[in-house]
Amino acid sequence: MPVTASATPARPDGSPIRALVVDDEEPLADLVRMALGYEGWSVRTAGTGQAALAAVREARPDVVVLDIMLPDLDGMSVLQRLRAEGHDVPVLFLTAKDEVADRIAGLTIGGDDYLTKPFSLEELLARLRALLRRSGVLAGPGAGVLRVGDLILDEDAVEVSRAGVPIELTATEFELLRYLMRNARRVVSKERILDHVWSTEFSGRTSVVELYISYLRRKVHALGPPMIHTVRGFGYLLKAAGA
Repeated sequence: MPVTASATPARPDGSPIRALVVDDEEPLADLVRMALGYEGWSVRTAGTGQAALAAVREARPDVVVLDIMLPDLDGMSVLQRLRAEGHDVPVLFLTAKDEVADRIAGLTIGGDDYLTKPFSLEELLARLRALLRRSGVLAGPGAGVLRVGDLILDEDAVEVSRAGVPIELTATEFELLRYLMRNARRVVSKERILDHVWSTEFSGRTSVVELYISYLRRKVHALGPPMIHTVRGFGYLLKAAGA
């Protein structure tokens, strides 16, 4: 049985989610663009504050990922201008600044969420989906709930169960299982898992993936037949038992 949640989120009219990624670090902006594009989203990027303002006015994105440190206008100034112009698009600040005062300032002026670098792409995607659900772009029964066979993951409640029995997971185990479930019946490599679930500081250390896969198997397989399979030479595959 394939995953039955919104594995490819879309707007109410069926068109792709429109996202704007604003960051002057081109490799990072491209990485986020590719991750969102893999989800089926339509993504634009901008490297300056002025370009971000122009892109919002022109493209009317559904959500914005906005770096604070930009070469011209800083991200907070960009957001202030957008709000003054009446744009209520959800904005997630993505920045290296992690002081509490910075987070409070960003949220006080109208930011909707805050994620510090380094970060996992899967956490970024989860936070963006949550923003879209709160703004009404993503709605409907079962939004935010992933189901593969008798395994259920609730993204909003951060709860997992199998055959009705709750499974206690750490934050990293939850993110790993979410990524596997969003790619149910697909073989995903250790490298891809590492890129999506762990921050860039773990680049190349695929042994951490093997370790956490073993943790997940121990908890998920204790409640039923195996669901997480090794495809030797390629990676891992999660599918419903018996599928």
